[in-house]
Amino acid sequence: MQKREKSVFREYFELIAETAVFVFFVITFVVQHFQIPTGSMIPKLLIGDFVLVNKMAYARPVLPLEGLILPCKPIVRKDIIVFKWPGDLTKDYVKRVIGLGGEKVELRARRLYVNDQAVDEPYAVYKDPPAYSTNESYGPIVVPEGSLFVLGDNRDDSADSRTWGFVPLANVKGRPWLIYFSYEAEPNAYQHKSLGDRLKTLIRIVTKVRWGRILKVID
Repeated sequence: MQKREKSVFREYFELIAETAVFVFFVITFVVQHFQIPTGSMIPKLLIGDFVLVNKMAYARPVLPLEGLILPCKPIVRKDIIVFKWPGDLTKDYVKRVIGLGGEKVELRARRLYVNDQAVDEPYAVYKDPPAYSTNESYGPIVVPEGSLFVLGDNRDDSADSRTWGFVPLANVKGRPWLIYFSYEAEPNAYQHKSLGDRLKTLIRIVTKVRWGRILKVID
């Protein structure tokens, strides 16, 4: 007896279902998309950058074989991370790791010291004149074990551990990996929710594309 062939409808249905399962798996466990809403990480990340976050970068393997197939690394100073903001776990923030658990952190005249040793920060930007900056000095303070001290690169325009405290390691979601799209967004565009504002945003997305940043790997 000849085996009945699958209908075209069923083949397409199975293909769509399999694709949906794969996409769900990737979004849940592997990558996450994230839009940069503020200028706290300028110049590394700009308002209007859309990034893919590697959620496996710091994931601890459950099985020994998993560590060989999906290698991960510990969080180190100067890593850029995406994490659930301790003040509201429904919001994701992106900052740079400055201090690890047990370390003493201090900002003194815009210079970072960790355990009393000066740390070179070529990524740090201070826009305000020294006489007007409120972020020139901070600490010293010891980072609790199991937590991180994080700062934005744009030091004069960043709400970070100086204002709302430490980030528990359990809150870390991953590491920004790739800018897959970018446009010249207006400052605080994420707060504009009216229909008119959304139309303006759509026009800017189409007309203000930063072509040079698309598919840029974040180091």
